Amino acid sequence: MHLVDLAATAGLRKPSVEVAALPRNTVEPCTQNARIDALDTRSVTRMRFTATCDDAGAAWSAEFIVRGSVTADVVVAAADVRAGSIIDAAALAIERRELANVADALSDPAAIEGKSSRRALRRGQVVSRRWLIEPMLVKRGADVNIVARNTGVEVHVAGEALGNGRRDDVVTVRNKTNGNTLRARVIGDNTVEPVDAPTSPPSR
Repeated sequence: MHLVDLAATAGLRKPSVEVAALPRNTVEPCTQNARIDALDTRSVTRMRFTATCDDAGAAWSAEFIVRGSVTADVVVAAADVRAGSIIDAAALAIERRELANVADALSDPAAIEGKSSRRALRRGQVVSRRWLIEPMLVKRGADVNIVARNTGVEVHVAGEALGNGRRDDVVTVRNKTNGNTLRARVIGDNTVEPVDAPTSPPSR
């Protein structure tokens, strides 16, 4: 059940689970009052459990080593992807794989598209969720589009980024029309929206 729950929590598609307890000295059968507790389940291929039996006259406790295997349809790199580059749909594919780390695997390409990987990905490599980050959409010194919306009216103003930012980060930008600076939230590639009132440039 542990591996089934782990695969369900990770949202894996069509998971298949196999487990096998390693041989050990035999124990007496337990017909009732049996309990199994997890000791260490960090590694799917070597998990430790303790089994306890509280049957009257046949009480015992024993530790078991269990090897598990989880196979599922997961997202892999369809081509080599450079670290830090934006991942698009063409760079992803779905393949059936046996997984060493169940919690890190993903089955939904939509959860990966548009993000970047901290590490370079090789073709055929399973994409790990712990490597994924939002890409840097705004870089210091770059031209940005400041989009202000109010009661159905949308205004676009040219600006300059004064800092780096990923999606939903708040950065300082300068309005190129009047020189005012303002804090703005990154909403797209070189696109921001104001989050507070602009500050006028110092008078000379």
